[in-house]
Amino acid sequence: MASGANPSSYPIKTVVVLVQENRSFDHMLGWMKSLNPEIDGVTGKESNPLSTTDPSAGSVSFSDGAAYVDPDPGHSIQAIYEQVFGEPWSEESASKKLPPKMDGFAQNAERTEKGMAQTVMSGFTPDSVPVYKELVSEFAVCDRWFASVPASTQPNRLFVHSATSHGATSNDTKKLIEGFPQKTIFESMDEAGFTFGIYYQYPPATLFYRNLRKLKYLKNFHQFDLHFKTHCREGKLPNYVVVEQRYLDLSILPGNDDHPSHDVSQGQKFVKEVYEALRSSPQWNEMLFLITYDEHGGFYDHVPTPVHGVPSPDGIVGPDPYKFQFDRLGVRVPAIFISPWIDRGT
Repeated sequence: MASGANPSSYPIKTVVVLVQENRSFDHMLGWMKSLNPEIDGVTGKESNPLSTTDPSAGSVSFSDGAAYVDPDPGHSIQAIYEQVFGEPWSEESASKKLPPKMDGFAQNAERTEKGMAQTVMSGFTPDSVPVYKELVSEFAVCDRWFASVPASTQPNRLFVHSATSHGATSNDTKKLIEGFPQKTIFESMDEAGFTFGIYYQYPPATLFYRNLRKLKYLKNFHQFDLHFKTHCREGKLPNYVVVEQRYLDLSILPGNDDHPSHDVSQGQKFVKEVYEALRSSPQWNEMLFLITYDEHGGFYDHVPTPVHGVPSPDGIVGPDPYKFQFDRLGVRVPAIFISPWIDRGT
């Protein structure tokens, strides 16, 4: 929505965003191609070598055997470099400007933990993720949505609402505690006369933006369990809604963010809960609900990562030794668009 625009002039008046954790497109939605052939998913012919330099080491084919509770593959900036380009990062390899062959996932996984190659080279069947199966069938899948940074969670989450990580390429605890200074969509919405709300479980990662810690924004934070369904039912959702899940996995409150090793079935239950609350809201006919993931979490995807024509958001260069210039994207991640304005199965 443009600054100064009248919200009543748009058919969509409420945008709801849920960003899950650490799964690639092929891992979560690749096998949905069986439901809709237009989806750029998997066919079963995909594979990765166990060694990109030794053909005799063999290969691992992509399977439909993903488990609800998986170990956590590597997804640091150096691990992702190897997954995308097939070589471990070094100053020499970085200078080669290698093509993104997407052939280093199995090699990197096996180096991380013996036997993990099969974990990263697997995906869920539609029946294994039934909530996504229904949403994919009824609404729209975006199969060209890439993580903003070829790095871990927090740099990508910072990008979601501010279009920059302010130079971060890792989960820098010190900087996260201090808070990142960049302007976010939340301030822009506020300045333009639109409303926003953050419905959090625990903890709200949006507080890593320093500006959102100001007292004037306290009223924009709502505990999900206490307020979300009530606001949906009463038609009181703001123009921009961020839903934050449980990032921590506790015995009485299991993680529902899909981050390995959290149980994906808990994530499915949470997505269903959010969707059903939105669908029952009187605001439904003027709503867009986006489900996506922050980054791929080390899981295989066959679509080459964009490495050309990616503009740096602010000219900031990442720290040593990688000195990342924010000139390429991360691995492809799931994205589902949900709205009564969207044609079925698109």
